[in-house]
Amino acid sequence: MKKILTFTLLIFSLLTYVQAAKTTNQQPQMSITDIKGVTHQITGTNNGLDIKGLEDKIVFIEFFGHKCPPCLASIPHLIKLQEKHKDKLAIIAIEVQGYNNDQLKEFAKEKGMNYIVVADEKAGNFTNYISQRAQWRGSIPFMVALDTNGTVQFIQAGMLPEASLEELIKQLSPKK
Repeated sequence: MKKILTFTLLIFSLLTYVQAAKTTNQQPQMSITDIKGVTHQITGTNNGLDIKGLEDKIVFIEFFGHKCPPCLASIPHLIKLQEKHKDKLAIIAIEVQGYNNDQLKEFAKEKGMNYIVVADEKAGNFTNYISQRAQWRGSIPFMVALDTNGTVQFIQAGMLPEASLEELIKQLSPKK
C-alpha cells in the first residue's frame, strides 16, 4: 500500500510540474485594432514580438500623441518611409494622449497617415505590456524597432530624424 501511495504522489508531482512548466512557457497573447477596424494579433516572445501578418517585415512601433510637437513633426517622416519601404517596413503608431477611435481616424486622415494607426482605447493591454517590457515611463514619441524576425533591436524615447530612421532600416534589413 505504501508503494502505491508513493507512486501516486510521484505521478501527481510530475503532472503538477509539467502543467506548471506549460503555464510559465506560454507567451502573452494580445490584440490591437486599428482605425480601419483591422485587428492585429500579437504574441510576446522572449526577445520581441510576433505580429501576425507582419512576419518578415521590419516593424516600427511608435507611441505618440496628437498634441506632442515632436510626434507631429515625425509624422511626415514616417509617411515618407512607409511609402519608400512599403515592401519591407510596417509602422504601427499608437496614440496615447486620449483620442478615441473616431477622433484618431479623422486626425490620421487630415495628416495623411499611410500606416497602421491605433487609438490607445483599442490597444488592449499592449501599451501596458510594452511599458513593462521596455521600462517605458510614458515619454513620447517612443519607438520600438523590430527586425524581420520580430526581435527588438532598438528602443528610443524622443524623435529620431528621418536620416536616422533610414539608417535603422538599412541596419535591420536582411543582408543579401
